[in-house]
Amino acid sequence: MKLRSAGVVLSLTLWSLTAVADDMHHHDLGEKLGTVSFPISCSPAVQKPFERGLALLYSFEYEEADNQFKAVAAKDAKCAMAYWGQAMSLYHQLWARPGKEDLKRGADLLVRAKGLKPATGREREYIDALTVFYSNTDKLDHRQRADGYAAAMAGVYQHNPQDREAGVLYALALLASGPERDPSQANAGKAVAILNKLFDEQPDHPGIAHYIIHACDNPSMAGIGLAAARKYAAIAPSSPHAVHMPSHIFARLGLWQDDIHSNLAAIAVADKMQMHTMHHRMHSMDFLNYAYLQIGDDQNAKAQIDRLATVHKQDVEQDYRDYYDNMMASFAARYAIERRQWKEALALQPVAGATPGIQAETFWAHAVAAGHLRDAAAAQESLTHYEERVEAFKRSPKGYLAEGLKDEHDEVKAWAAYARGNTDEALRLLHAAADDQDKIGKGESELPAREMLADMLLELNRPQEALAEYEVSLKTDPNRFNGLYGAAQAAEMSQQKQKAAGFYAQLVNNCAGSNSDRPELERAKTQMAAR
Repeated sequence: MKLRSAGVVLSLTLWSLTAVADDMHHHDLGEKLGTVSFPISCSPAVQKPFERGLALLYSFEYEEADNQFKAVAAKDAKCAMAYWGQAMSLYHQLWARPGKEDLKRGADLLVRAKGLKPATGREREYIDALTVFYSNTDKLDHRQRADGYAAAMAGVYQHNPQDREAGVLYALALLASGPERDPSQANAGKAVAILNKLFDEQPDHPGIAHYIIHACDNPSMAGIGLAAARKYAAIAPSSPHAVHMPSHIFARLGLWQDDIHSNLAAIAVADKMQMHTMHHRMHSMDFLNYAYLQIGDDQNAKAQIDRLATVHKQDVEQDYRDYYDNMMASFAARYAIERRQWKEALALQPVAGATPGIQAETFWAHAVAAGHLRDAAAAQESLTHYEERVEAFKRSPKGYLAEGLKDEHDEVKAWAAYARGNTDEALRLLHAAADDQDKIGKGESELPAREMLADMLLELNRPQEALAEYEVSLKTDPNRFNGLYGAAQAAEMSQQKQKAAGFYAQLVNNCAGSNSDRPELERAKTQMAAR
């Protein structure tokens, strides 16, 4: 069969399994997913649908991508790449590890793809590379197989230098492989080098912009990802994840209004889709809750909590019910801690039925609050409960994620030490967590350890040291409400009036137009008016 290439701008059709069954007729509903060109040696009738599936895959619309690749297989049962696409849809490379059932299904799909004897060596290479990930699952752990897949995709990329898609998929494989906590960001750097070159050549490709954002989703590289962040939503406005994803960079850079706009738009897109999109909504609500708190808009931050409370857990997609519990815990903890409501935080209850790792989040909030209240008994109790949950989490199927709690664990120990009066140990632990976050990064909506360190120093009446830490924290986590206010206080106490005025002015500017009744903001306005 003659190899066909269609440089398809996927803004034309919204496919469904029903339409595919009816000779794959389509209707122009204005769908825009970006530009993808991936020639396959299948029936000409499935070229465009295949590229639509790939565009969905690039934007992590895994469910719809899987449906599209199934539709391609239904139209052309001998299309080996349709089965490769289905197997790719099961491997959520930057989200979660496939379970045993998905690993078996993926392996079976690739056996079927190989059995169809694809007509081109390029297609065989793609199938062979993905087979590495789905092979030897009883002998090799996820990280080893992810590394093996990345190495195999390096070969595909090298053997097919004119194939941009090989570069995109190799870059993604790099981001999903290597050490979990690599301060050098080596794989991210390699991926960005590949993707930036491709972005110049194909600026409307959804995967290129998307993976640049993911590669740069850390403190040291966030600025590099801003250009891609500014474009991605316009490239694939029909994907909720694509519309949301720029906010990862906006949150890193403290661009709160951009962050809010991005996530409100993503929820609006998700609301229009005829598929399971609750996980998209929750993810955007997480970013909204955090962003609103950074402009002092507690009312709209609380609205995200109230909106989540109206969602019934059983209505959330099965694979995302733990995520629902996690959002329930983290929204409540963040809302209390960011507003400095220590007694409110200390009264929070763990989410009933949640996994130990998720329940640990509530005891983190307890420890921070107890530390500020200098309640040694409550802080020690929080530390005990936290460590019990973490140990149980390590023994669970998702125990591999416990490594990511290292800095949080140090924060809990630090506030417990502070509450009992061991300030040297408390400061040492927070220094260690802050230094680690500077190298590794942290979640976009997490409280920075260095800001905590500065808060602690300020409480200890060491304002000059506190100011130095606030200033470092505001470089990695710019424009945070409490970081700016704390820096202003520390500068005032250090008799650095000009610096204090600058921080107060920035806080007032960030909160302009917000629905805020924070006393800190009122004080900042008063201080500015007095100048």
